Amino acid sequence: MASLAEPASEETRDPLTGLADIGHVRSTMARWQLEWRGTENACPMHLMLISLGRIETVNVAFGETAGDGALVEVAQRIRHFAADELESGVWQAARVSGGSFLLAAREECSRERWQWLGEALADAIATPISSPDMGASVRLSPRLVLLRATEGDTPDAMLDHLAEGLRRLVKVPGKRLAWTSGELAQSGLTHHQLEADLLSAIDSDEIQILFQPQYSCGEDRLVGAEALARWQHPQLGRVGAGTLFTIAERADHVAQLSRHVAKRALEAAARWREGLRLSINVTPADLAAGSFARDFLALVAQAGVSPESLTLEITEQVLLAELERVSEVLSTIREAGISLALDDFGAGFCNFHYLKILPIDAIKLDHSMVEGIVEEPRDLAVFRAILAMARALDLKVVAEGIENEAQLEIVTREGCATYQGFLRSEPVTSEEFARLSAE
Repeated sequence: MASLAEPASEETRDPLTGLADIGHVRSTMARWQLEWRGTENACPMHLMLISLGRIETVNVAFGETAGDGALVEVAQRIRHFAADELESGVWQAARVSGGSFLLAAREECSRERWQWLGEALADAIATPISSPDMGASVRLSPRLVLLRATEGDTPDAMLDHLAEGLRRLVKVPGKRLAWTSGELAQSGLTHHQLEADLLSAIDSDEIQILFQPQYSCGEDRLVGAEALARWQHPQLGRVGAGTLFTIAERADHVAQLSRHVAKRALEAAARWREGLRLSINVTPADLAAGSFARDFLALVAQAGVSPESLTLEITEQVLLAELERVSEVLSTIREAGISLALDDFGAGFCNFHYLKILPIDAIKLDHSMVEGIVEEPRDLAVFRAILAMARALDLKVVAEGIENEAQLEIVTREGCATYQGFLRSEPVTSEEFARLSAE
């Protein structure tokens, strides 16, 4: 089953971040319990209350516009984390108030895994945030309170438990995560052990490479795939790409992991039929390495893949630092025939300056840019404005997160070149992708 975000209407969305409001998530939790009623087991519901430290400091130091931008960025990080990690369930992300957020999931999950997910989300949120408004990077300090629903819990009672847990947590200096009971799960798995497990998994070729099929708009023809990394940890279960690279960065294993993912993806693409494109994501650590362009092009040549059939996807977070040097690296890549796409466009800060000075061939719209285009006129208006800008700059547009035919009809009509999403396919293995391409 694919991870699904519970939709919220414009009336039940937080106007700043686009997440659900607290009233919507409360009704969602009640509906989950009602749908589960009559089954043998209790509803497998897990909650995280996330509170941001230092957000008021950002407002004072850089102004409310920068503070609002930081909240939007955190909201997007929560959404991306949930979509990446909560593969087997349904989830809802909401802004409670100010710098407080809630993540609720209806998913079978051990106490140990939910705690680890809390730690991983805290790491993701704590990554420095930069924007043109601030002229500097800030690091927010999240605190998380976790809860597993038990029989008889009501949505209001669970939210009260979380709020009380947060009040206790902030009184403990240096502590960033606790259960509402105040106790932590004892999984016996330390950060150092997890990092060692990752290095072993890379050496043992246990990191799985999946492929998210991409289709042409209009013809609805398979045109390629985006490579995604996954890790099935023996204790924690599935670890998605975002968290996987966070662990690697903390252990200084990013170079090994990136090379492993690129090498395996290129080896698979070498066996694809002619005409299919492979997209590979680039990390900040990749672009920070002076030898990245040379090393990557060597991998391409070793795999026997045509550079013209490749796209490198970069995110705004990668570009915010050392823009001039990044531009030089990307120009070298592009001169070799590889296309460049700005990934997750519309998530977090959209610095249109990038589109003017960087050698970008395409933009990939974040799924948040398309999820409301069917029901919400404002969402459709923003979508159309982005497409008009892309046409003016001669950029192709890839739509991510297409989940229904109505969305596909709109993105096709408005001029997107390609799309990807669960409407046609979830991420698949190399063998499954080969079968899809044969069909």
